[in-house]
Parts: sequence; C-alpha cells; structure tokens
Amino acid sequence: MDTPPPATAAWQPGQPLGRRAFVTLPGPLELERGGVLPAASIAYETWGTFTGANAVLVLHALTGDSHCAGPSGPGHPTPGWWDALVGPGKPIDTDRWFVVCPNVLGGCQGTTGPASAAPDGRPWGSRFPLITIGDQVRVEAGLADALGIETWAGVIGGSMGGMRALEWAVAYPDRVVAAIVVACGAAATGEQVGLYSTQIAAVTSDRHWRGGDYHGAPPGGGPDVGLGLARRMGHVSYRSEIELETRFGRSVQPDGRYAVASYLEHHADKLARRFDAGTYVALTDAMMSQDVGRGRGGVEEALRQVRVPVTVAGIDSDRLYPLRLQKGMARLLGVELHVVSSPYGHDGFLIESAEVGALVREALSPSVSSVSSLPMPSGSSVSSLPMPSGSSSLRCGSLDASPT
Repeated sequence: MDTPPPATAAWQPGQPLGRRAFVTLPGPLELERGGVLPAASIAYETWGTFTGANAVLVLHALTGDSHCAGPSGPGHPTPGWWDALVGPGKPIDTDRWFVVCPNVLGGCQGTTGPASAAPDGRPWGSRFPLITIGDQVRVEAGLADALGIETWAGVIGGSMGGMRALEWAVAYPDRVVAAIVVACGAAATGEQVGLYSTQIAAVTSDRHWRGGDYHGAPPGGGPDVGLGLARRMGHVSYRSEIELETRFGRSVQPDGRYAVASYLEHHADKLARRFDAGTYVALTDAMMSQDVGRGRGGVEEALRQVRVPVTVAGIDSDRLYPLRLQKGMARLLGVELHVVSSPYGHDGFLIESAEVGALVREALSPSVSSVSSLPMPSGSSVSSLPMPSGSSSLRCGSLDASPT
C-alpha cells in the first residue's frame, strides 16, 4: 500500500466496539514472573445462550482476537478466524453451546496489553510487565467468574490457544469437562526459543521501537519494519516446505520480485495494519517461556496428574510444533493422538476446518451431561485471582485463512 501503516493498530476506546463486551478485573494481579498489574480489562465475544452447563471457551493464537466467528465490519477488520467451526449447526454449534472467546492478556484488541492505557493515562508500552501462559489463563478464569461460569463444558485452542487450553486442564481441572489441544507442545523447545527470540529482536531493533514507547507516533513512525520482518519469519514457520514449493517455487513476478517474497511482504503489511508490535513481543515472549511443568515438578509430572479428558491433535506437516511434541504429550496424558493430514503446516489447524471440526465435535459430544457431575470449584474472587496449583492437494482458495 502507498499509505504508511499506523504506529499501532491496537483497538482503542472510542473506536467501534463491534461485538465486543468487556469485564474489568480489579487488582492487584500478581504475575508469575514477578510483575503486577493494578487491574485488567478483558474484551470478549459470546455466541449462543447460556443455560448454566453449556459454556465453551475458545482461545485464539498469537495474532488472533476475540472475533472467532462472524464477518468483518466496524470494529473487526478481519472475518472470524474460526468461522468455519463456530456457529449454528457448525462443530461448535451455537444453537447448543454458549461460546466465549476472549482477547488474551497482553493482546491489542481490547484486553489489557502494551498499547492499553496504564493508570496514568499513557500507554503501558515499555512498562508492560512480562507475562506467561499461566497468567493469561488466570485472567481467563477471572473472566469466567465474572460471567458466572463455574465450569467449561469445553476449552478449545490451537497454537498459543492450545497452550492455554492445556494450562486450563492442568491448573483448573475442576472447571473443565473436556480440553481440546491442537498444534502445540507442553513446553517451548530450543528451536522455538531461537525462532521467537529472533522475531523479538527484529521488532526491538527497529529504530522506531523507541524502547517500546512508540504508540503516539504518526503513521509510518512505528516499528512496522521490524514487525514485518518478524511476521515474515513467523509465517514461513507456519507453512510447510512442500506448500511453499508447490505454490511458489522460484517463480518471479513481472516486477522482478520472487513470488514467495511478495507473499510474505503482503502478510507483513497486513499485520502492521491490524496489530500492535508491543503485543507481538509480549505474546511471543509468553510462548517462548511456556512450560506447563514449571512449579509442578516438570512436564512429565504435570501431565501425568491431569484428570481432565484431553483431546490432543497435531498437523502432520507442522514444522513449528512438530508432531513429535503432540505424540509425547498424548503419551504422558494417556490419550490417543489425533493426526490431521495437511500440506499447510502449522496453519493447518485454521485451514483444515473439516478434519479439525470433526474431532472438536466428537470431543464435545458428551460434555453437557458431564458438567453436572463435576464438583463445584472452590470459589475464588475475581479480585484475588490465585495462582493455579503448583504455581492432500493444495486448495488455493483457503490459503489466506486468518493468520496464526
């Protein structure tokens, strides 16, 4: 595009709400890595009617948001990122389920994050504390409390959303009937730390990063170049080698650019116009620090103690979260591994809606009848938010499904 991107594309009060609603959790919210938030605002969307036993929590990945279903429009620059799965008659059937999808802590589409106003009225920016997957889930538990939801019939997510679904099963077993964990691991690997730390370095090395305090800059004055580089690196890891070879190979466009380079530039520009660089850094750092075994005696001990039915699925061409990670997770949980066949790599969890939808539908099928048999969770107030225990062929028409 000829027009420069905004310094931040974070949603701000005064902009169209779209379908968002908000809950504010009073603090202080003590964070796992030593920081404190005085309070947290959570943006979320709902579909369906709550009957007391039919709530399903859907959790987004790195650059997603609360808009998992529905068209684009004012307040929602992109269509729902899992629209094929959520809605009347769909695998997460909103005629049956009350679906809640929050924007994650650290996000930029209404939930407290680096672009949000701190108590002094200025954006948090460089002052935003380090957060973890566990912190994000404790805030989501606070949202459940505020909505009067004692128990989730299902907690579902892929990629970073899958990390949080797993954390829910480990940390809040009395509040989850079934967890569905897709395309993630139980702890970050060395390669993932390397990839993520390099993406963070790309953003923070941008001369317009300003230590994280760029939010008041004019269009073109934010760290969009660094964010774009990070997105390009990330996007390569989200797709498979065979897909990129089949779609692009070494083909050159009339303007002299390699077609695959143009494709990555396009996705980089798109992200800069709908996301926030500080959120990209904060959430990438949270994924980099993911370890479900932290404070619980290690991953093996933590997973062997899980008593929630967990559906584990992986994508056979995923090179970011390779299938061996889901195999190991399933083995420790004592469950079957579901393998989704896809040429699209990690993003298969978004693109392969028929296969992913089928396993989600099956995993949810017994959930409503099971909710009433669960013990009521010990009542924790929203304000206290206690730490959890242990502190095929290529279908080109679908290739630009909402990004990871």
